[in-house]
Amino acid sequence: MNSWREHILNEFTPNVARLTLVADPDGLLLEEKILQGVRERGFELLPFEDHIAFRYAYESKFRSRWDHGEYTDLVVVLRSTANDLGSLPYDLLQAGRKLAFNLGDIFPNLSYPVVAALDRGDLDAVYEAQRKHAPGQLGDNATKEFILRHAFEVAPELIKNSADLLRALLRRHYQGQQVPSILDKRFIQLLRQNQVFNDWPLEELVPNRETFFSFLQERWPIFLDYEAAKVGSSAREDNGKYGLAVDGPVDLPFGHHDIRVYVDNLFTEGFLRSVPHERGSLLSKTWVGVGIKSDPSEDRVRRLSKLLETVDASIPALEARHGDWFRFAHSWAELIVLVNEPVGIVSDQISERIRVVQAKVDAEFCGWLSKRYAGLVNLPPTPPTMLHHVPSYLAHQFEDDRNVKIAMVVLDGLSMDQWLLARQALEERRPSYRFNVQAVFAWVPSLTSVSRQAAFAGKPPFYFPGSIESTDKESTLWTQFWADRGYSQNEIVYAKALGEGTLEGISEVLSHPKTKIAGLVIDKVDRIIHGMELGTAGMHNQVRQWARLPYLDSLLEILLAPGFCIYLTSDHGNIEARGCGRPAEGSVADLRGERVRIYPNKALLGEVRKVCPLALEWEPVGLPDAYFPLIAPHRKAFVPDGKHTVSHGGISIEEVIVPFIQIERRASEPERN
Repeated sequence: MNSWREHILNEFTPNVARLTLVADPDGLLLEEKILQGVRERGFELLPFEDHIAFRYAYESKFRSRWDHGEYTDLVVVLRSTANDLGSLPYDLLQAGRKLAFNLGDIFPNLSYPVVAALDRGDLDAVYEAQRKHAPGQLGDNATKEFILRHAFEVAPELIKNSADLLRALLRRHYQGQQVPSILDKRFIQLLRQNQVFNDWPLEELVPNRETFFSFLQERWPIFLDYEAAKVGSSAREDNGKYGLAVDGPVDLPFGHHDIRVYVDNLFTEGFLRSVPHERGSLLSKTWVGVGIKSDPSEDRVRRLSKLLETVDASIPALEARHGDWFRFAHSWAELIVLVNEPVGIVSDQISERIRVVQAKVDAEFCGWLSKRYAGLVNLPPTPPTMLHHVPSYLAHQFEDDRNVKIAMVVLDGLSMDQWLLARQALEERRPSYRFNVQAVFAWVPSLTSVSRQAAFAGKPPFYFPGSIESTDKESTLWTQFWADRGYSQNEIVYAKALGEGTLEGISEVLSHPKTKIAGLVIDKVDRIIHGMELGTAGMHNQVRQWARLPYLDSLLEILLAPGFCIYLTSDHGNIEARGCGRPAEGSVADLRGERVRIYPNKALLGEVRKVCPLALEWEPVGLPDAYFPLIAPHRKAFVPDGKHTVSHGGISIEEVIVPFIQIERRASEPERN
C-alpha cells in the first residue's frame, strides 16, 4: 500500500452496517486525515470516552434517527489498551460490526513503543521510509535512529561541531517540529558522546523551543560585538557583562553559511528581536543589519516588506494539517502587530500588498476551515487542538500527581497578535517568566457563550444546549469536569470578571491550602473590544497599556507563589470589520451579533441569506440542535453599511486561532517594577 491510511480507510465502505465498532488503542482513527477520509465516505464518528456523554449523544443523534427509519453510517471508536471492545455497552456489541487497528500491524518491523510515541502526522514519512528501505526487524534504539533520520531528517553521527548542532536545532525549532521525548533522549545521548558539546545545555535546548530562542537572543549582542571588532578594529566587550540566563557556550557561529541563511527570517518573523548597538551605524550596512535597531521607521518598513513576502509565500494549502495553520498564525500575528505599530507611515504600495495578502489568507483559511473543521473536534486532547480539549489535556498531564495545582486563565477576547503585545509587557516587568507558546482553535461561532463555555466544560457545545446563549453555567460545568475526575468541590475554584481593581479577594481564595484547580476569566480585553471605535490600532494601544499595568503579572505571581501550573488561553480573538448592512429579519434571529447571526432553523437562515448572499451558512458542527449560524463575509459585519467596528463571532484566522500558553518562572533573577 502507498499509505498507512489505506490499511484503515479500505475498511470503510458505506452502507455495509449502520453501526461500526472500532478498537483503536493507538488513536489511528482520530488522525486528522483519517477523520477527513472517514467523513468523506459518509461516516459519522463518535468516540466512546465518557459513558454519560456518549449515551446522550448516541441516543439523541443516532438512535432517534434509526427509530424513524433513517439510515446512518456511525462509527464508535474505543481507545483502550488493547484491541478489545469488551468495555462497550451490550446493546452496541450486539448491533455493531467490529474492527480493530493498531500500529503493530502497520509497522511490524519497528519498535512499537517508539512508533506509538510519534505524532500521527509523522507516520507518513516513517511508513514511506519503511517501504523504501525495508530495514528489517529493528530494536528500540535502532528504531529511534531510523525515525530521527527519516521523519525528522536528523543524522546524529553527522553533527560534529557547533555549527552542525546549531543548524540542526534551528531547522527543528524554526519549523516548529514536535519531536517525542523518547527520541530527544536518544538524540541527546548520542550527542553527549561528542566531547565538543559538553558545555551545551542540550536537555534544555533540544526539546524547548522558547529556551532555544532565548539562548540565541542572549548571544546575538555578543556576536555583534565580535562583528564590530572585525569591521571597526575595536576591542570586544567582556562577555561577563551580558548576564546570561541560559547556560551554554557564549560565542555562536551566526556567521557560518549554514546558520546565516536562517538569521534574516528569525528577525523578520519575530523569533528574535533586534537590539541596539553602539556601532550600529557601521554594522547596519552589513548582513547583520537585520538584527540591529536603528531608525524605528526605516526598521519597520524594511521588516514589513520582508515579512509580507514570507507570509504570502507560506499560506497553508487546502490539504495542510492544522499545525501548519498554527505556525502560520504566529507569522500572521507578527505582521498585524507590525502593521499597527505607531511608528512612521505605511506607504500606499505596502498597504495595497497587505490588503491583497489579507484577502488570500481569508479565502484560504475559510476554505480549509469549511473542509477540515469537523475533523478537529474529535482529535485526541493531547496535545490540545481545540479549546474544549484543554481541561482533558491538563487532567492528563497531571493525573499521576494529585497534589499539583492547575490554573487555566482565560483572557476573554485575546487574539494572537494581542498576545504578542501582552507578552512583551510581561517580559518587561517579569524577565524571569518563560512562555511555552502553542495555539488552539476556538469554537465556531467564535462567541463567548459558545467557545468560552466549551473551554470550561471540556466538551463540545452540543452537550450544554440549555446554556448556549449565556455563560451562567460555566462555574457548574468547570466544577463538574474536575469532580468527575475525583476532585472535591472545595478543591475547585472558578472566578470571572477579573482584569482590573483589587486582587485581594481572589488572592485569598487561590492561596487557600485546599485549592488545587482554578479556572479564571479575565474579561478586560473583551470589554475593550466592545467599546472600541479606533479599529485594530486602537485595540493594540489599549491592550498594550493594560498589559503594562501591574494587574496581569500580579495575578500570575499570586498563582506562581503557591506553585500553580499556569496555562493561559483565550476563547476567541477579534478583527476590525466594516459594516455590510443589518439584515431586515425582525425577531427571527436568536442572536443578532455583529459578525454572526444565529437562527433556530435552516429555513429562516436561508431567507436571510437571500438578502446577504455573501454571508456563509456555517455547518453546525458540534453545536446543539436548532442552532444555525450565519457568518458575515470576510472582514464584514452586520452593522450599518460602511461603519467600522471591532468584533468577533466569525471565522477569520484572528478570531479562531487563539493562544495557548504555559507560563513558568526561570531561575530567580531580579525583577523590574
